[in-house]
Amino acid sequence: MATKEIILNKIQILITNHFGSPEEAFSFFDKNSNGKLTKKEIVKLLKQAKISGFIRGIVANRLIDGYDKDGDGLIDWEEFKFAIDDISDKSR
Repeated sequence: MATKEIILNKIQILITNHFGSPEEAFSFFDKNSNGKLTKKEIVKLLKQAKISGFIRGIVANRLIDGYDKDGDGLIDWEEFKFAIDDISDKSR
């Protein structure tokens, strides 16, 4: 199974290489434009980041568990921004 660092690095690479900003990435994956990412939308982000299909659901759940500060089971913009900042800090 991929390590946490590898997964976080792949997410950072996706956002850095394919989007002009984290805001652009968030908007792209927020398909219903409700300002929150569902597990399904996060799984699509992970697929774009080339995370193995076998573990995408597990990783999505862990990302939600780790960054969903308001406990609604979704990732809003502030939570997403915190996650991206956290990923960037860990890759330095």
